[in-house]
Amino acid sequence: MTDRHLQPRSRLQRLWLCEAIRLREEHAGPLEDAEANRLARQADSDLAKRIEARALFLAERDGQHQAQQHWLQGARLALLALLMLALLSGAGLALAALGDGSRPVNLYWALGSLLGLHLLTLGAWLLGLAFSGEHQAALGRLWLWLSEKLARDAAAAQLGPALILLLQRRRLNRWLLGALVHSLWLIALLTALLMLVLLLSTRRYGFVWETTLLSADTFVALTHLLGSLPALLGFPLPDVETIRASGAVALTDEAARHAWAGWLLGVLLVFGLLPRALLLLLCLWRWWHGAARLQLDLRQASYRLLAERLQPPSEHLGVLDAAPQELPQSMAGSHALGSNGALLVAVELDDSRPWPPTLPKTVANAGVLDSREQRQQLLDQLTRFPPARLAVAVDPRRSPDRGTLALLGELSRTAAATRIWLLPPPPGAALDSQRLGDWHEALQRLQLPCADGTPLGWLETGHD
Repeated sequence: MTDRHLQPRSRLQRLWLCEAIRLREEHAGPLEDAEANRLARQADSDLAKRIEARALFLAERDGQHQAQQHWLQGARLALLALLMLALLSGAGLALAALGDGSRPVNLYWALGSLLGLHLLTLGAWLLGLAFSGEHQAALGRLWLWLSEKLARDAAAAQLGPALILLLQRRRLNRWLLGALVHSLWLIALLTALLMLVLLLSTRRYGFVWETTLLSADTFVALTHLLGSLPALLGFPLPDVETIRASGAVALTDEAARHAWAGWLLGVLLVFGLLPRALLLLLCLWRWWHGAARLQLDLRQASYRLLAERLQPPSEHLGVLDAAPQELPQSMAGSHALGSNGALLVAVELDDSRPWPPTLPKTVANAGVLDSREQRQQLLDQLTRFPPARLAVAVDPRRSPDRGTLALLGELSRTAAATRIWLLPPPPGAALDSQRLGDWHEALQRLQLPCADGTPLGWLETGHD
């Protein structure tokens, strides 16, 4: 196991990868997981931790971990795009509400421009939360869609659905997307408030209210109703005479202008920013509270089947599964922690070749691996007691098939340093140069060094 498998990840990302691997196996069939299961069984932990260890190994091997990083990068880019949209929208709301100052500002048209869409979407979010329990706002769905599009990774196909299924387990979708939506609205309304302050500070505006059907008393009552809460925070509230006079013409009195400007800012703050800020805090609190208790659902059929392999009463070795259509790329590695000693092992040698050679006393002989049982037994032993130096002897007259290369990769990940010994042909036997070239090419892809001559001196001393 290489150091890259030990990279720290957040608990949510680890559980997310577990769900992605589970969905992938449900859609495409079981993965080749012999090494992953063996390493997971070595962990002295419960079933959930073993499932997690298995999933992290497979995700690292098959590219899901890298795809997850691409997905998160896409999510950040999508969030940045939505943030820019919120800033532009907030500035646009303020400009649409006040205009260029050439005409008096209709107070309630301006208020509707600033708060109308905000109140409609806020009411829809609250109704959806109260009646359906799960409400994904349009901004939240847009963010998820953009995150997937910006990821641009074929291995990320199961990541989006896996995240949704994982979060639905504790109904965290609504709190995550709710935090996103309320954050964007808060930024938009805050931008609108700042833009209003800037416009009111640099231009002179007159304020009026207009009606055909309603009476002046209605606007007096409505203005006092909306302005009562902001007045508690210190914002000005126009008196009755000012409200009635503003129904006929925009007042030129400086005090009236200040009163109406302060009233408009106070209403925007109290009925716009404060509800979004409070709901954002609620969503964040529910998110953190639920995410801390998030765990795998071991009642899933896929996890119940894994329990038989990761916590078996005894080890059962049978026939290997058929090769999948898309084979994972075997890669070599190293295991430097706690390694000690030197070991020589051979893979599938015929009886015509005498084995083992004369070994120094400091080099142990692991024999010849011919069967699956022998390979599994040696891998289990090396996982517990990794050698500092490992030499693997192979007969280059055999083809470098997928199974042998996968075994070489697994063996290399149990030792601090590994060399492959391509044995010379026995006396009277010929060695195909094309096949030898295939071996060198395969070992180069695995990033495994090939011993130049006999590696016995390197096994004994650690240097050539």
